[in-house]
This record gives sequence, structure tokens and C-alpha cells, in this order.
Amino acid sequence: MTDFADRLIAWQKHYGRHDLPWQNTTDPYAIWVSEIMLQQTQVAAVIGYYSKFMRRFPTVAALADATQDEVLQHWSGLGYYSRARNLHHAAQTIMGEYGGVFPQDFETIQTLSGIGRSTAAAIASFAFNQVQTILDGNVKRVLTRYFAIEGWPGTPKIEKALWVLAEGLLPETDMVAYTQGLMDLGATLCSRSKPQCLSCPLVETCQAYKQQRVAQLPTPKPRKITPVKYTTMLILQQGDCIMLEKRPPSGIWGGLWSFPELQNDDDYAKIAQQRFGMTVHPKKALPELSHAFTHFKLFITPQLLEVIKRDSKTCEPGSIWLSIEDAMGAAIPTPVRKILQSLRSKNT
Repeated sequence: MTDFADRLIAWQKHYGRHDLPWQNTTDPYAIWVSEIMLQQTQVAAVIGYYSKFMRRFPTVAALADATQDEVLQHWSGLGYYSRARNLHHAAQTIMGEYGGVFPQDFETIQTLSGIGRSTAAAIASFAFNQVQTILDGNVKRVLTRYFAIEGWPGTPKIEKALWVLAEGLLPETDMVAYTQGLMDLGATLCSRSKPQCLSCPLVETCQAYKQQRVAQLPTPKPRKITPVKYTTMLILQQGDCIMLEKRPPSGIWGGLWSFPELQNDDDYAKIAQQRFGMTVHPKKALPELSHAFTHFKLFITPQLLEVIKRDSKTCEPGSIWLSIEDAMGAAIPTPVRKILQSLRSKNT
């Protein structure tokens, strides 16, 4: 066992996290769900969603049998919805190709939708005690500081070097404590800002600490100007009901229910008549809101339209009329939820 692994395991057993909802189990399904939720999302935000999700989908069979809409509904608000779609698809693959048994082979795990090398390693380590190394964002930060590696960790060259280093640090035993220790150290002591170096079990051999370069590492991602996009969302309301549209299965908010979108300079009343066959009366726009995606920022103008006339017996394909309260419980993206909350407050 390396000195790195020995110190990390001892620290984790004494100081690490031991009471998270997905810990203290070897169930690969429960571990898999938690690992997917934890991608690009902090632990504190995941806990509530995880518990609710596991109550509704306690087994891989339950997840596979559900509709995508049900899965997205229980993911609503957690963001990065492709994770939920991949999770659902992988569950169906496990039921159809592996008899409902989560595969143990490391390479096979990586063939499942939404599972990359690091996530597969976490599942293999926690569920099957296999000697595999993880390399998520927190671990990259730990290793770039420990070895004083310059260069943004997101580049293929640096990431490849980190994989090699990570594999060289692996212990032969205690994989659960080691893997959890890597996660815990990066999430707590070796944080991005205000790291607690003096409490770190690796401080004596950490090159960044020795060189007084902890604040400079890891090297930040090169700055780029974030693109800005604008859209108008039409809130078609008749009485207490509003209309939502099903978005395409892929892309932003894929498979979720949202408001129809138009360009800001479109004639709302004309579009409502031509596209939906509705006579509408434009009302005062709700407050503008913004939503940040990974690669751009979206500014949304919610335009409230009172529907004066529509054929109640017909409905645009891919659309649905719901009360505001029912819409709040549907599979909707965060900005739509905020608009509905604003609309509900306006009506009370």
C-alpha cells in the first residue's frame, strides 16, 4: 500500500463521512443512482432528491418499468436532465440484456448509458470491492495539488497524466475506505477555496503546500466569454389552467414540459392564433429571469396571455392543459417552476 493510500484510508475511517443515505450498502443500484446524481451536483443538494427518487424507484426493475416522464418528474429541479434519461435507458438495458442483475465487469459497466470510467470505478469499488480508481473533479483537485501539476485538468494531456498517477496510488485492500476518502478529502478539506491544509492527512508530502502554491492549483480553466441567448415563454392561461408543451427528447430540457417559446420580437397574439388557434389578450409580462447552463446563459421573458377563446375539445399534439398546482408537480425545468410560482403568487 502506498503512503498516500495508507494515510487517506486511516483519515477516512476516523474523520470521513459515514452517514450519507447511499453509504453502508453494497447494492450497485443504490450506489449507481447516487453517483449519477452527484455528477456536477453537490452532496447537500442531492440528499433530498436521492431519498425521494429511491422511494419511488427502489429497484432497477421499478426504474426500468417507469415512463420517462415519471423519471423526469422525480428529477425535476436537479438539472442536467440527460443524466435522468441515461439512467432510465441504462435500467432498461440491465433488465433486457442482463436479466435485471447489475453487471460486475468493469468494462461492461462503462457500456451503460451515462456511465464513464470514473463513475464505473466508483460503482465497482463500492459495490464489488474492485481495485479501480476514480477521477472526478474533486479528485483532480487533490492530485494536481499533491503532485503540483500545472495546466487545466480538463485538457486531455493533463487528464491522462492524472489517470496514470491515480492508478499508481491504488491500495490492494480497503478500496471502499480509499475511494470514499478521495471523495471526502476533495469535498471537505481540499476544497477549491479556503482549503484546510493543516488538517489534511497528506499535508507532509503535498507538493503544492510545500511550494506555497495551493491557491494557484489546480490551474483554472481558460476564461471564455459566456454566450447569452434570449427567449420569450408564452404563458397561455384560461381560468386556473395553463398550457405546457413537451420538449423534444434530446437537447436542453429534453423530454420535460415547458411553455411555448418564441423570439422576443414576434407578435404573440398572431402566433397564438396561427399556431394554437386561440384568441388571446396579452397581459402584463411577468418579471424577466435568467438561467445559467454549462455553455451559455439564457434570459427569459415570460409573457402572460389570457386565452379568450379556444376549442376545449382539441389540444395541440404534444401539449397539455393543467392547473397551476398540477403543473408544479409535473416534470418541468427550474425556470418554468419559478414562473409558475410567480403566477401562483400573482393569483393569490
